[in-house]
Amino acid sequence: MTAAVSMAEIWRGPFLESLHMGHAVVCGPGGEILESWGDPNLTVLPRSSSKMLQAMPLLESGAADAFGLTGEQLALACASHQGAPIHTDRVQNWLKDLGLTDADLNCGPQAPRDEADLIKMHKTDASPCRYHNNCSGKHAGFLTLSRHLGSKDPQYVAPDHPVQKACRAAFEELTQETSPGYGIDGCSAPNFAATLHGVARAMAFFAAASDGGNSREKAAARLRDAMRTYPELVAGEGRACTELMRAMNGRVALKTGAEAFFIAIVPEKKIGIALKIVDGSTRGAECAIAAILLRLGLLDPKHPATLKRLNAPILNFAGETTGHIRAGAAFA
Repeated sequence: MTAAVSMAEIWRGPFLESLHMGHAVVCGPGGEILESWGDPNLTVLPRSSSKMLQAMPLLESGAADAFGLTGEQLALACASHQGAPIHTDRVQNWLKDLGLTDADLNCGPQAPRDEADLIKMHKTDASPCRYHNNCSGKHAGFLTLSRHLGSKDPQYVAPDHPVQKACRAAFEELTQETSPGYGIDGCSAPNFAATLHGVARAMAFFAAASDGGNSREKAAARLRDAMRTYPELVAGEGRACTELMRAMNGRVALKTGAEAFFIAIVPEKKIGIALKIVDGSTRGAECAIAAILLRLGLLDPKHPATLKRLNAPILNFAGETTGHIRAGAAFA
């Protein structure tokens, strides 16, 4: 096993104060490793970075077309949104179209991360709903697939439910690995494990997929392009996925996952990237993915979205710069 490498560093004055160690893989369209850091064979839980894999059965089954899903809805199916009205209004309308309500979602209530909506909720003594959950778009997709498959079981997140069986099959086929198992995600759905190489291999498939290819390629291309077209729905204002996709003018689809996972899908180069920071630090993952995208010539080093995460100043409460975060030695 190859040890984790330094991917992000915190400097305070002249002192290296902290390190974020991690692993990353860049895969080509044939699944070959083009570049790697750390251990490509590390077994990982990709968490929300795997949402486009979980959404594949929604398209391949014919459910998306049968229910007339839009590109916005496909982007939400791949999203970890922040519960802003642009997200929650769309999820509620999606549920209404299915003849369902908030109670039909298996994900738990979650306070919105959108500051304006959270303040409004506090002022009105309102309570978070399940549609505020960052995964509610994915769950609306699960419900659509469940309805299309004719399932009467409302527990669509159960590992033996037809929806999750379809998700596992797609996950294993696209990673080209038999998953060793799963963990239960924050939204209650199973999250299947694979090697880091396997996840990057799956993302390279999405990158190389053509809307003129076979049915699987068409499905992958639709999901990828929905993410690139609607970056504000994939995450939200101020979030890394949204800001970095905009910074690259939609050339790359990005998706974060809990515990410092990140993927990138790069159609013009037909490559997929998977990254895991060992300590679970979001700031470490955002810095590292920005460093890799910069290394590949995809990200402008002077763009505000880049500077917010790479060589970014660390300010104290007086607004003084006390340090900065920069790419680790692995990218030197």
